Amino acid sequence: MERTAIQIVKAFQEAGHEAYFAGGSVRDMLMEREPEDYDIATSAKPDEIEKIVDAIHLESKTIPIGKEFGVILGVVNGHHFEIATFRSDSSYSDGRRPDAVIFTSAKEDAVRRDFTINGLFYDPIKKEVLDFVEGQKDIKEKKVRFIGEAHERIKEDHLRLLRGVRFKNNFGFDYSSRTESAIRELAHLVDNVSRERVADELTKMLLHPHRSHSMKELDELTILERILPEVTAGKGVKQPTQYHQEGDVFTHVLKALHDMPEEFVSKELVWAVLLHDIGKPATFEEREDRVHFDTHAELSAKMARNVCQRMKLSKAETVKITWLIGHHMTIGLIPKMRRAHQVQLFWNPWFEDLMRLHYCDEHGSHPVDLSLYDEIMKLYEEFKSEPLLEDHFKPILTGLDLQEEFNLKPGPQLKEILEELRFAQIEGVVKDGDEARKFVSGYLSD
Repeated sequence: MERTAIQIVKAFQEAGHEAYFAGGSVRDMLMEREPEDYDIATSAKPDEIEKIVDAIHLESKTIPIGKEFGVILGVVNGHHFEIATFRSDSSYSDGRRPDAVIFTSAKEDAVRRDFTINGLFYDPIKKEVLDFVEGQKDIKEKKVRFIGEAHERIKEDHLRLLRGVRFKNNFGFDYSSRTESAIRELAHLVDNVSRERVADELTKMLLHPHRSHSMKELDELTILERILPEVTAGKGVKQPTQYHQEGDVFTHVLKALHDMPEEFVSKELVWAVLLHDIGKPATFEEREDRVHFDTHAELSAKMARNVCQRMKLSKAETVKITWLIGHHMTIGLIPKMRRAHQVQLFWNPWFEDLMRLHYCDEHGSHPVDLSLYDEIMKLYEEFKSEPLLEDHFKPILTGLDLQEEFNLKPGPQLKEILEELRFAQIEGVVKDGDEARKFVSGYLSD
């Protein structure tokens, strides 16, 4: 991808234009990180961008994703590059996009960006960094600093509140004093950001190893209570000290996020860990023996579905997240379940993530007790080693067979017999047609 990005820059420069790598890719290169993508900034106007990219080779093409703002998507060698004309922005009346843009110089383009560490350019042909905002200094000093006046940068695009928190925590940086005070003072402006954009930033934080630090800081800056009040509602909600000496529900969730092994991480799982106990405040009950949260898993799943829909997560992601949360207390029942019910869970493609959620849930508690996790994983490994396991799920007798041979009619009784017959197959009680017929006869007699 980098080689293609250099090829594009070279094509623009040979056509007589300035062209550089811009923003995050330059920051990542200077931090010795592999860039996820390469944005390119140029003096070429949008129409010229289209002509130059289209001429690179026959399969090159452009998509005018934001042509009115000078932004063209270039597709070269199968890679996508955002190519933008140097610009200066006018006012931002919607707190997201400029009302108008003026095509200008590289320096003017740099000073209209958000943070100094994102305001750098790099010429891959001359191998030179162009730094108009002291971004290299802030990278060296590990500082997140707004370019220019911090309050104005936030008012231009309110999402910068979340981006600042993400950069600070994901990179292990500190804020400059003015940056932190501006984020704290203008935290309320996050209310104006679309939940979809909020969710995208939250996901980027949650997928990073510093996910717990980010959530804690969002809380301290009063941003988290505005975007996820269901999570901060756990603050001050005490838990049974026999199992949760770490503190309240919110502390438990932060610890569960903090101790999540990186090999477990997926989008659905990090959201499930974050939301798995949001039903506890509403189900809190203090009895003589201890604190109880009866049915909190079911309520948490319902509330999580509302959160996922509000955040515009996909339907598939929402279904999985809510299933994991809704079943996370089922784990304790598995060792005593009849074999057929165990196998039903083991066979579920999300079972391993359910156990990962349980692992994080246990690590979010103090003291940590993984005895149940180990016991169930042993059962699961035994299950996976069984030969021809899928044959247990092929019905020996179908509903039509039962209707014809036993004069049964469609309805609840037929459904119940088919389910019990399948359980008997899974548990090895029934192995062939004769045993199946005998089982049904006995069931009907009883």
